Amino acid sequence: MRCCQDSFLRGARKLRWRDDLLGMDIHISLPAQTLELFEGGLLLRRYSVSTAKNGAGEQNGSFCTPRGKHLIRAKIGGNAPENTVFVKRRPTGEIWSAELAEQFPGRDWMLTRILWLSGLEPGRNRLGKVDTMRRYIYLHGSPDTARMGEPGSIGCVRMHNREIMELFDLAPPYTRVNICDYRIETGSWSAMMTRAHPVRTKVFVEEQGVPQALEWDEFDAVSRHALALDAGGNVIGAGRLLPDGHIGRMAVLPEWRARGVGAALLRRLMEEAGESGQRRLLLNSQIQAAPFYARFGFIPEGREFIEAGIPHITMAQSL
Repeated sequence: MRCCQDSFLRGARKLRWRDDLLGMDIHISLPAQTLELFEGGLLLRRYSVSTAKNGAGEQNGSFCTPRGKHLIRAKIGGNAPENTVFVKRRPTGEIWSAELAEQFPGRDWMLTRILWLSGLEPGRNRLGKVDTMRRYIYLHGSPDTARMGEPGSIGCVRMHNREIMELFDLAPPYTRVNICDYRIETGSWSAMMTRAHPVRTKVFVEEQGVPQALEWDEFDAVSRHALALDAGGNVIGAGRLLPDGHIGRMAVLPEWRARGVGAALLRRLMEEAGESGQRRLLLNSQIQAAPFYARFGFIPEGREFIEAGIPHITMAQSL
């Protein structure tokens, strides 16, 4: 066991969660009940899932789904037939069927493929009574009759069989997995204006000293907007996409920073741009935020300039 743990830690160090490393990663939203697979910042797949009926939580014995940064610790069942039944990560020799389900009505079915998660945040989801790996939290297959899009598991993330098989083949060991308690919503300015206003006021006007007259402009009305909402539906972040491909007004409340909210907003706006046929994206980044945007393929163009009294640089990306 010690040998296996040492091997895992060596691999995790090579592919550890770093803000300047953007390869393939998985984003799971508990409020939205979705799992998204990204590569290079771009969406590859979006699946409907089912997380814990008891909600979010990290304590051993809580039967909750843990939050935070994780890695895929191991992949199990790669050659197993669809609907193979697993108990304690081992195939039982059974193949799930409606008849088998009737025979064992209280069983928590774990089918087809297993992706075993390990937490990366000591004290939150790693070590002690909050250790995700020792809680045996998996992404795994479920009967096709299982309802997705709503909580229902006892801690794991359930997926339909064909979808876990696809994800299993796409995601290598040590793929990063962020399990979050917020979701992203997009819409027009008329639908978003009332909810976006307090966040942008707090971040740009109050925190950064941007004049009110500069913060609100004529481009809001013609832009596509994204909001990040916590589990209670409170707005915690915002951003917008102009018709010409400019991304801007990216704001996240201070208490929600460094939790992937900005990345989720940016990715959704990039997705919206791709769906609308835009092939070139631009943004004016504050200098300290440029490394963040670089993770998503944005490259600096031109020289530093001052906007609203704050140093900026233009960055661009081709989709």
